Formats: sequence, C-alpha cells, structure tokens
Amino acid sequence: MYDISIIGGGPVGMFAAFYAGLRNADAHLIESLPRLGGQVSALYPEKDVYDVAGFPHIKAKQLVAELTDQLKEFAPAISLETTVQTITKEADGTFSIGTNRGTYRSKAVVIAIGNGAFAPRKLAFDYDHQLDERRVHYFINDLEDYRDTDVAVAGGGDSAIDWALALEPIAKSVTIIHRRDQFRGLESSVEKMKASSIQIMTPYLLSALTETNDRLTIDLKKARTKEDASITADHLIVNYGFTADARILRDWPIDIKGATIPVNTNMATSTDLIYAIGDVVDYPGKMQLIASGFGEAPVAITQALQEIYPERKQPLHSTSLIH
Repeated sequence: MYDISIIGGGPVGMFAAFYAGLRNADAHLIESLPRLGGQVSALYPEKDVYDVAGFPHIKAKQLVAELTDQLKEFAPAISLETTVQTITKEADGTFSIGTNRGTYRSKAVVIAIGNGAFAPRKLAFDYDHQLDERRVHYFINDLEDYRDTDVAVAGGGDSAIDWALALEPIAKSVTIIHRRDQFRGLESSVEKMKASSIQIMTPYLLSALTETNDRLTIDLKKARTKEDASITADHLIVNYGFTADARILRDWPIDIKGATIPVNTNMATSTDLIYAIGDVVDYPGKMQLIASGFGEAPVAITQALQEIYPERKQPLHSTSLIH
C-alpha cells in the first residue's frame, strides 16, 4: 500500500514524486511510456525550455535528466510501460489502481497525465513501415544520430522548424518540406531558417517513400499543380504534431470537463483523495506551463498528506524537511 500514487511520469509527475519523498511519503510513480519524461522527452528532447525557474533556458532532455537525478534522492517506486486502466475507491477509502501490469493499492492518487495518451500524426500514405526508426523518424532522441547525413524534415510548425535549425550545424544537409508557402512557426525562427543553409521546399506534399542503395527516395507533389519532384536523403523526420487522447478519464471516478479535470485551489478533484496537476487540470487562470505544474505539485501532495495523516504537523519551509 502506497501513500500516494502519481499517474504520469512527465516533468510535473516526476517533481510530484520527488516532493512526496521530501515529505517522507511512500510514493509510486506510474508511466505508460518506456521511460520518464513524458511528452517533453518523447517529442522534443533537444528543444530549449524557458519557463523553469533558475534556468534562462534548459534543453528538455537535460531537464528530464535533472529531474531523474532529483528523484534518486528518495528512490520512489517507478513503474514504466504501465498503463492505468481503472481507479476504484474501496470501502476503506483507499484506492485500487488497475493496470496492464497488475493492481496497486494507494491511499491517495495524483493525476499528472498532461494531455493524455499521445501519438504522432503519421504520414497519410502507405509505405514500408520497416523504414520506421531506421530511415523514417517521428521522434528524435539524439541529434548526433544525424551527424554528417542528409536529412529531410516534413512539417511547417514550430517543432519542425526547431528540428531543422538544430540539425543544420550537425547534418551534411537539411531540407524542410511543407505543404504551404507560409510557415506556422515563430516569425523569428522562420527568418532564421530562411537565412540559414536549410533548403526550403514549398508547397509540396509527400506522396511516396522508397529505399534504394541505402538511401531514401522521397516523392513529392506540388500543391495545386500536376508537378512532381523527388529528393533523396538518409533520414526523414516527420513532424506533423501529435494527437492526444484523454478518453481514459471517462472511466475514472472523477468529474471531467471535456479532456480536462476541474480542480479547486487544493488541486482536489470531485473525489476525495484524488488530485490532479499539470496540463490536464482546469481552473480559473490556469496556464499550461511546466512552471505552473511545478507549483501545483507541492499543493496536491501537501493536501493529500493532510488528509491521510491529519495528526502530522505540516512543515513551513522545504529546508525544514531535510535532515
């Protein structure tokens, strides 16, 4: 039986697990992906994050690494590749958390699932999926994997432009392919891209992929014309954004509002001893920032412990928690 189970191993969930340890709580961190970091780690590990106090900017993967080191201070239980399917409140007021890897028991639950289960938007045409992760990539884990190679990036938003700019000094060449002449990214990033060596191909749609002689041939169709084109590359990075699915919330014993969870000022949901933090919550003035989630985590953990152990005196400052 855990004191607090935290569902979601993104930055906010990781910090909540650390803070639970700081409060001497027996914590359990549950994450559906094979590693901690959530969407930050899976979708944009090389991007800079600007809303973390104390850092003018920090790469997303470095933020996750720092949070991982922080977690080691108290070594909470961590269950990876574990999907929560049911949350059941038992007669004694505790919870049974049903997952694909068995059932766990907990006195309180903190939901930190961000935008829910997510998946990248895939290419719209059929191709040999044996190319995935070898030639075709929907996530980037390490920029060094692309050093001295020819890279094509498909997409026209901030993330696609950021990846192209990050790869430019590392790859042999970078080509960005977008279906419109206008890009959706920040004006400053678009201008920086146009002033770089990145080749820009617009307005083109990807139509086919083939592998020949260890090279990827990318067939293109020019939008609103019958004109065809093709380029070759070592790698194609597809960045069309991602879809999020928060439907699992419907099966949990809490009130929801669309794909979000309404909470009060204590981060409490409609069910006693279930709390929610991070991008999944809704309250007046809510901002979807990592910084906001970091502030919500101690509130939820403190409130949970007050309910579980009302006899305990609550510390005034974090410095009084370290012995």
